[in-house]
Amino acid sequence: STRTDYVMKLSILSYFQDSAGQSYEIGITRLRWWFKHDCVFTHLQCSSFFQQYPGVNQLTSSIGGLSLQHSQQPESLRPVNLTQDRNILPVSSVPAPVPNLNSDLRKLNCSPDSFRCTLTNIPQTQALLNKAKLPLGLLLHPFRDLTQLPVITTSTIVRCRSCRTYINPFVSFIDQRRWKCNLCYRVNDVPEEFMYNPLTRSYGEPHKRPEVQNSTVELIASSDYMLRPPQPAVYLFVLDVSHNAVEAGYLTIVCQSLLENLDKLPGDSRTRIGFITFDSTVQFYNLQEGLSQPQMLIVSDIDDIFLPTPDSLLVNLHESKELIKDLLNALPNMFTNTRETHSALGPALQAAFKLMSPTGGRISVFQTQLPSLGAGLLHSREDPNQRSSTKHLGPATDFYKKLALDCSGQQTAVDLFLLSSQYSDLASLACVSKYSAGCIYYYPSFHHSHNPAQAEKLQKDLKRYLTRKIGFEAVMRIRCTKGLSIHTFHGNFFVRSTDLLSLANVNPDAGFAVQMSIEESLTDTSLVCFQTALLYTSSKGERRIRVHTLCLPVVSSLADVYAGADVQAVVCLLANMAVDRSVSSSLADARDALVNAVVDSLAAYMSTASNLQQSMLIAPNSLKLFPLYILALLKQKAFRTGTSTRLDDRVYAMCQMKSQPLVHLMKMIHPNLYRIDKLIDEVITIHVNDRVVPQPPLQKLSAEKLTREGAFLMDCGSIFYIWIGKNCDNNFIKDVLGYPNYASVPQTMTQLPEVDALSSERTRSFVSWLRDSRTLSPVLQVIKDENPAKTEFFQHLIEDRTEAAFSYYEFLLNIQQQVCK
Repeated sequence: STRTDYVMKLSILSYFQDSAGQSYEIGITRLRWWFKHDCVFTHLQCSSFFQQYPGVNQLTSSIGGLSLQHSQQPESLRPVNLTQDRNILPVSSVPAPVPNLNSDLRKLNCSPDSFRCTLTNIPQTQALLNKAKLPLGLLLHPFRDLTQLPVITTSTIVRCRSCRTYINPFVSFIDQRRWKCNLCYRVNDVPEEFMYNPLTRSYGEPHKRPEVQNSTVELIASSDYMLRPPQPAVYLFVLDVSHNAVEAGYLTIVCQSLLENLDKLPGDSRTRIGFITFDSTVQFYNLQEGLSQPQMLIVSDIDDIFLPTPDSLLVNLHESKELIKDLLNALPNMFTNTRETHSALGPALQAAFKLMSPTGGRISVFQTQLPSLGAGLLHSREDPNQRSSTKHLGPATDFYKKLALDCSGQQTAVDLFLLSSQYSDLASLACVSKYSAGCIYYYPSFHHSHNPAQAEKLQKDLKRYLTRKIGFEAVMRIRCTKGLSIHTFHGNFFVRSTDLLSLANVNPDAGFAVQMSIEESLTDTSLVCFQTALLYTSSKGERRIRVHTLCLPVVSSLADVYAGADVQAVVCLLANMAVDRSVSSSLADARDALVNAVVDSLAAYMSTASNLQQSMLIAPNSLKLFPLYILALLKQKAFRTGTSTRLDDRVYAMCQMKSQPLVHLMKMIHPNLYRIDKLIDEVITIHVNDRVVPQPPLQKLSAEKLTREGAFLMDCGSIFYIWIGKNCDNNFIKDVLGYPNYASVPQTMTQLPEVDALSSERTRSFVSWLRDSRTLSPVLQVIKDENPAKTEFFQHLIEDRTEAAFSYYEFLLNIQQQVCK
């Protein structure tokens, strides 16, 4: 309904004025005041209004279909009885809520894929935020791959003289020569150069400049933004070559991937590369141009590590390419007969730090076991009976954190690939990446032949990792409207000051979260803005600034706060907070806090609606998925109870929570399930790049949705499971899997064959479409009903009961019981 509809209804009501008495007249006056002041008339206000003015209620009942009580209720505030209406999943993905802005501002606003807030309606005061019992925070994906990104070269980068905000679509121009900052409200002069618009080649229209027409822009920075000349792209690979590593067979995959992608490594003519291997000693490789073959240099004194020939260990990629290829071809076989079981990871990292310090860059570490020699050695802490103990979720030593901070200070990030068949103390090792702005990859039970799915995943991850965009020597600052403040950051970085993050490397797959608070009342403003600026050096040596600006309305009513809740952003922020709580307090405390978040917010919502029966569990439509997502979180490896979850698995899941962008994190928390054996008959299709892509509806994550006659695809983000029922149609099995019947389908199957059949084409199109929507290519695993891997598949059916956890319905009853206390 629109405001015009409301006014029309008031006009009709006015016709009956005489018959309604004084209570009606007061009511009409109050409604007109609301419209005059352009207030949102929520369903809660409607309920209150009709209780106060029964005369109006009778009239609206008698002129059927025109009742304000129904027409003025925003869809996001429609009450949902969760215990009765359990089919709450949307048909397709959950869209981000659209801020309640006028159409011009809405068009200019930042994409929620890059930058979003847990509340798209910002409470006017901290007291109102506290009443809503919802967290206020931002979810950022600042360096994501963009197909359309305005890149602006300008001699003058226009910023507020007071708070240093970059000019953006939400500033206001007082006249052609002055603009008012939307964060601190200072009036600034428009520089002369900004008067010329390079796109339109016109003069005198600063409001039409690309910086003011786009909420995401990339600016080519001047020398003012450089502390030193831009660094070259420098890559150092540190490889475990102990007996354990050679047996796992990862070296062949890594060397082959590097050989295939050597020319695709981001960089220019200055790009440099180096290699270190280690077991109980540390081996360096002289690849200086002019040598006939790579030269190995062994340092056995791991207690006082040194660089044997500092100037020839990092070489120009183009000048030494043939030697590099020779080394990569030789490495997989060089240690084939080793009996060396020790791992001197710490000394190898110390050597890597010394080698990279003069320039900065990226260290890629491949490790397969617990470090057992030299600095940073670790002892097994995994007690199967103590896997959720808080002391084991934190590091056993501060060696790796200190090294990471040293690396960060020298603009070096460390990325960790842990390929382990046994406990490796990821809680300690992960610190080297967390505090240097690196990435963590984890491949449990990795073996090149015994676990082909993990081998394939490593291969695909490496292709993305080696070729994706990279930013060096980066810093990121977040600014917000006066009255708001930042109090906690989440992600992989070093906090340099209250609003500045140091990111030695930044990559397109990294996500961040920020908790906010309201320090001063926002009553004097109707809009607030957030701006993030990422300053980095590109692989080509350009200094660039990527700026995202988000604008949101300020509201004064509790109902409006609920109407603007972004349930996925809320859940992702709570997941980040719960990880911190697990490590600093306990897993039990973190789980309690997640449950309390649902209980408190739904209790607060229900207390505002006097017409709701307290015996029901009611949520506004905007939060109807909140309990389901929290239950999914509680069943996730990071937070589940019991001793079946290995420590490294739990810690890795926690690392993912803290570093994944929202879109990938939500797939981890609540996978999407689709039925795929009926794609020809029943499903809507869309056309993407000249191919027909079926769009099957989302299914509940419950075994009751699985049928033995069907086939189902579960999208968990990093892995696709295709579950085949025992009685699945043989035509589907033959056309899509390429086997005559269910019995002939092998236990291990990771690819769909190309069969000349419509069902094969549709299934492959759907899988390709899902793959295309993400950066890291998921591995596909076909699961038969008797396959041992089905345990992993069934663990994701979060609506079902397990030995240690509630079903969704039981969880709702538990929440209801606590809400009604």
